[in-house]
Amino acid sequence: MKTIKILLAEPSDVIAAGFQELLGADSPFVICGCCSSAEGLKEAVVRYRPALLLINPSLLGDSAVTELSSLTDVNPHIVFVALVYQYFSASMLRPYAAVVDICDSKMQIENKLKQVLKNQDPSETGEGYELTQREKDVLVLVAKGLMNKEIADKLNLSVHTVITHRKNITHKTDIKSVAGLTVYALLNNLIDKDEVL
Repeated sequence: MKTIKILLAEPSDVIAAGFQELLGADSPFVICGCCSSAEGLKEAVVRYRPALLLINPSLLGDSAVTELSSLTDVNPHIVFVALVYQYFSASMLRPYAAVVDICDSKMQIENKLKQVLKNQDPSETGEGYELTQREKDVLVLVAKGLMNKEIADKLNLSVHTVITHRKNITHKTDIKSVAGLTVYALLNNLIDKDEVL
């Protein structure tokens, strides 16, 4: 079984130890390293080269987009997953490709992690189909947090056309969440990290 490395960024030693225990020997996921603060995060990403960064969003706070973008500079294929056990606003969770809740079962956690990796894997996407310029325009506005009606008004399209473009984007990228599409837009330089809420 192929192992998938996870870097765990969590300030609580109890939760970090619990996660390491939960993802035991029978799991395809292995915790390759732990960080208890944001300071050593970049160095750990360079050192361990993890496929996933499972991180408590409180470590980065409002600077998440900037910090996560700097991590993709040193590891372009890393996927960011939020580990939550308290309330976070949708805007704080937007930079993450998925959210793992502390109450999720082992199976739920593994399924979420497998799904997010599948969504980010270029070999699993829509056979390399390129997004059209109009689809890129729609994607940028989705990543900026606009709703279908707002996108339609801004691009002088019907809401139905916007929905069609969004379906095409989802099909071509195989990414279904707004957070995942935002990360995709950031990684493909369609938007600047400062443009994301």
